[in-house]
Order: sequence, then C-alpha cells, then structure tokens
Amino acid sequence: MPGSYITPKAWVRASAIHGRGLFARSPIGKGEIVAIKGGHVLDSRALARVKPRIAWSYIQIDDGFFLGAMRAAEVKRNKIWLNHSCQPNVGIRGQCVFVAMRAVRGGEELTYDWAMEEDSREVTRCACGSPCCRKVLTGRDWRRPDLQRRYAGYFSAYLAEKIRCRRRVRR
Repeated sequence: MPGSYITPKAWVRASAIHGRGLFARSPIGKGEIVAIKGGHVLDSRALARVKPRIAWSYIQIDDGFFLGAMRAAEVKRNKIWLNHSCQPNVGIRGQCVFVAMRAVRGGEELTYDWAMEEDSREVTRCACGSPCCRKVLTGRDWRRPDLQRRYAGYFSAYLAEKIRCRRRVRR
C-alpha cells in the first residue's frame, strides 16, 4: 500500500476549515518539509473510477495525471490532511513535496492553496475563512497574475512550467 510522509512535527486533528486537518505540533522552519505525497499514478479515467471511494486524497501532477490512493483502504496511509487556504503557509517543491513557505508556530493549521497544483474545470466554494478568501475557487486560479506573484517558487513543477510557457507566449 503506497503511503505518504508527514513530518513528526505535525499531527492530524479537528479543523475549522474542513473536518480534519494537519497542524504543527511544534515550530516548523521556512523551507522545511511538511509532507510528501505518495500514491499510485492515476490517469483521468482511473481517477474518475476511484474518486467516489477515495474522496480528496489525491493531487494533480500533470495534465490528466494524479497521485493518490486507488482503494478506500489506502486513504488513511495516503492522505496528507492539508486543507486549502487562500492564505497558505505551505507550498509545493517539485511535484509532491510540501514545504513551509514561512516559519510556522506550533498549533497552527498547515494549509496550501489548491491553485498551486490544480488545473481543472472544477469550481467550489471556499470555507477557509482567511481575510483574503476568494470565496469561490476554480481549477484555473493558477492563471491569476496576483497568485502567480504571491506563490512564485511554490507551484507544482508542472504548473510552474505552464506559467513559464504562458509568459513566453505573451512576450
């Protein structure tokens, strides 16, 4: 069963954002690894078949490809419990390594912005409660120039490449 890594400096507990979330047990320094997402590589068709059983325990790693659980029994070992926030403290390095974007105090919930790894037609209401909450999230939020500036260096590798290509085309 493929699993994910969560730093021993964090633990899962009740979250005001979405049921359960990942929280810093002790301080975490900027750039420190918070979690590494493991799992099966799923194409879009495979994800559509298993999605009802695995809920949101996957991340997008490229156009039409995802990393996550395939069976409900794998979700517990696979899920990294990072909820979305429009004001995150965790970003992505590479494809599946989640790192602290700033120093995080013990007790803080660890969150990332879905705009850092998602490119889809999905639209959902946001419940993060941050002062800069977008209220509605789209799978195309990574295209927003304000988010590209804010999260520079923290997009998944495949979205960072899409951003570079879009900038080249505009020049």
